[in-house]
This record gives sequence, C-alpha cells and structure tokens, in this order.
Amino acid sequence: MISAIIPAFNEADRIEKVLIETKKYVDEIIVIDDCSNDNTAEVSKKYAKVFKNSKNKGYIYSIKKGFKKAKYDIIVTLDADGEHDPADIPRLVKPIIDDKADLVQGARDFVPRFSERIINRLTNFKVKVKDCGTGFHALNKGLALKLKLKGVCICGIFVLEARFYSARISEVDVKTNIVNKKRKIAFKHLIQFFLVLYFIVFKL
Repeated sequence: MISAIIPAFNEADRIEKVLIETKKYVDEIIVIDDCSNDNTAEVSKKYAKVFKNSKNKGYIYSIKKGFKKAKYDIIVTLDADGEHDPADIPRLVKPIIDDKADLVQGARDFVPRFSERIINRLTNFKVKVKDCGTGFHALNKGLALKLKLKGVCICGIFVLEARFYSARISEVDVKTNIVNKKRKIAFKHLIQFFLVLYFIVFKL
C-alpha cells in the first residue's frame, strides 16, 4: 500500500487537480501545508490528511514530517504545483514492489535551473542519476525514516544519503508538466553545492 506526501505552500489554485489525480494511484495522501497564507489547507482537506506547520519551515522539514506521518510501507513524494504527473506513480513504485530498489527517482525530461545541473554533475561522481533534484520519488518507509536530509534543499543530498545507507537506487523517466509560476534565482544552490561536495568527500 502506498502513501503520497505532498509538501505545499500557497498552492490553493493548483493543488486540487494534483490531489484528484494522485488519489487514483495511492492509498492515502498526506499534505504538509507549510503555513500557507491562502486556503491550501482547506482545499486539501477534501482529499487528504492535512498537517499544517506552525510557521514556514521549508521543503525539507515538510518532507521529513510527512515521512513520519505516513502509514504505509511505500512512500511517494511529489510537488503540489502540478509539475509531476501522478499517472507516473505506478511506474515509479514498481521497482520497489518487485524488491529491485529501495529508492526510485522520477527523472524529469529537462532540469530547468543551471545550478541544479551543476549539482547533478557533482552528484554523479558517486551516484549515476539524470536528475538529482527531482521532487518525485518512491521509496520504502524504512529508508525514508533514516534520511537526515542535511542541506538547504534536496538536490543531490537525497540520493547521496540513500547511497550512504546502502539503498538500491533506480530511476525512471517521468513526464514534466509546464507550470506557470515565477522561479526565483536559487542562491541556496551555491550553499548546496558545497554541502554535497562535503558529503561526497567525507561521507562516501
């Protein structure tokens, strides 16, 4: 059985469609509302269990909170904005169901940020993946609860920590939907680059 975790911040206009589609492929949906100031939580309650952070604590905190709240042994993570297609969930979880992987990365057809592509090249010194910054994953709950996710985002560190715990890692190509929203310059990726470098040099 499958739990889906969807971190969300001010996604009231987009999340309903994501929830409706996700519900077709999983047994529970958990939305971690990162203290949105719109009605993300109210929209989500029609389809999911909703846990609201007391203040804005960020994506990593929300993902880890979702891991703890998940009821089932297979966990899927996806974004609230509709970038990921929930119809890809069966392909994402299949290697875990078949006991061939502990973590499956949903590789986007295009990685939009140059900084993510640089971190991806760095990550590939230790783990060969097309997309180390994807938010679309399937993993077993045992692995999920081990992950510390030390960093300012999940780029690189998600898959590297999984390798640190000797996880079997697989990757499937997934559809990427175009989302009409502004992307800020990700200055945090500069910090993440050095955190990933440190992890590669001193942990793996």
